[in-house]
Amino acid sequence: MTEARGSAGLNGDTHTRRTQGTPCWVSLMVHGMTTTQEFYGELFGWEFQPGPHQLGPYARALLDGQEVAGIGQLPPDRHLPIAWTPYLASDDVDQTAETVRMCGGTVGVGPLDAAEAGRLAIGSDPSGAVFGIWQVAEHLGTSITGVPGTPAWNELLTFETASVAKFYEAVFGYEEVPVDAADLDYVTLHLDGTPVAGIHGVGTALPRDRGPHWMTYFEVADTDEALRRVTDLGGHTLEPPHDSPHGRVATVADPEGAMFSVIQGPR
Repeated sequence: MTEARGSAGLNGDTHTRRTQGTPCWVSLMVHGMTTTQEFYGELFGWEFQPGPHQLGPYARALLDGQEVAGIGQLPPDRHLPIAWTPYLASDDVDQTAETVRMCGGTVGVGPLDAAEAGRLAIGSDPSGAVFGIWQVAEHLGTSITGVPGTPAWNELLTFETASVAKFYEAVFGYEEVPVDAADLDYVTLHLDGTPVAGIHGVGTALPRDRGPHWMTYFEVADTDEALRRVTDLGGHTLEPPHDSPHGRVATVADPEGAMFSVIQGPR
């Protein structure tokens, strides 16, 4: 996470959130919805209400009455990786899905209608990293950021940035801004001059059991306290807290193994 942190296009501004390619939602599919809701409810203060059921049982997470994320139920016979998935806004999900295929990616789910929520698809880039595409209905999607318990940033961890960045640029129209550092393979994706996501090439440091994947950062008031709560709630720390130019960061996993990062902004 090497560019200006913060909402990066998730700042609650309806027009900005709807711009093609802007992260507009994060969603997690799990086996135990009740226990997962309890974990994130205790950690982030989320409350839950039923959401669209096109992909099975699904709940929207609310913070102070505003939507921040979604948690869904995996079918018992589906043994997929448990992972947070960012959704990128699309003006036309069918056209975007076709572009994904033309550029070497795949579309595994949809496009399909999600009742009043709009239309969505789930795809993967040529390296296998999974992401969502959402043609968002008006007034839906992540609508509050910049406070503890909200998404702060999305970052793709992959082998190298050059080819995969070209894929996202072709599909969503991003402008690539490489980080000028000899020992760092990092590209920030911009829309209208605003950083909205990052791609970090980590080479052989990529976990063999995970492969390329997107990582969601959530804002917290105190990173060290958040890690204590994660442990108390049955999760565990994957990368201990460290200070960065953008705040104090750590990477953790929930009780089902879904990885995410927490970040406390600079004081």
